[in-house]
Amino acid sequence: MAYYLGVEVKQLEDGVFITQEHYAKEILKKFKMEDCKPINTPVECGVKLSKNDKEEKVDPTLYKSLVGSLRYLTCTRPDILYATGLVSHYMENPTTTHFKAAKRILRYLRGTIDYGLFYSHTNDYKLVGYSDSDWAGDNDDRKSTSGYVFYMGDTAFTWMSKKQPIVTLSTCEAEYVAATFSVCHAVWLRSLLAELGWSQKEPTTICVDNKSAIALSKNPVFHNRSKHIDTRFQYIRECVANQEIQVEYVKSQDQVADIFTKPLKHEDFIKIRTLLGMTNQV
Repeated sequence: MAYYLGVEVKQLEDGVFITQEHYAKEILKKFKMEDCKPINTPVECGVKLSKNDKEEKVDPTLYKSLVGSLRYLTCTRPDILYATGLVSHYMENPTTTHFKAAKRILRYLRGTIDYGLFYSHTNDYKLVGYSDSDWAGDNDDRKSTSGYVFYMGDTAFTWMSKKQPIVTLSTCEAEYVAATFSVCHAVWLRSLLAELGWSQKEPTTICVDNKSAIALSKNPVFHNRSKHIDTRFQYIRECVANQEIQVEYVKSQDQVADIFTKPLKHEDFIKIRTLLGMTNQV
């Protein structure tokens, strides 16, 4: 087993297992949570946090240290990426409510301390992505959150959860903006893979669960619905026209990127976590 900068790599007969178990234990010990009661999701379903929270303030330095530690852990733990991004919004003036939400992530880690990503041997080098968005999920500025994840084989290898830079006017627009972010990343990945000798001869599929956003990416006749959207988000149409990217519909219950955009119910969370390739069975 190799150990470097908190990342453990275990070479197995049928693949490679990557984890940060030791680093996660250090975080729990640092914040005196090594004996806490485990919980089954990193963020409570339906939770709504706000910068205008009136609860008692907590030490910003302590809070930033916790969030920073969790941030590094997302290198191998995509399952906590959304929750970590959520609590990151409140580092300037954290309250006990925000700190409680951050400590919930530690409680989740306590029960999944040995989880990581297992990459099995495969000859499947086809790049496939999933893109999703919530709509107006931030209570303070009403901005949406974009999320995407890319696969080669059965396990995710790159992912993102980030608040959008603009306020969108509909779920269609929010999904369209999220899809554009994922397309930009897909084009970069295609270029990188080509340099590594794994050229993607076919268009890269991006799976989206909003049919209106898919139609908007393919057909300029929707001009009246999209003329207010910044031109930088129209790049997706060019990529579709050039057959670098194809945008396909996926049912919401099969949308893997959902885990990066909103709090999920326990059953949905566990399902998507498994689809990401996360496991403790090695």
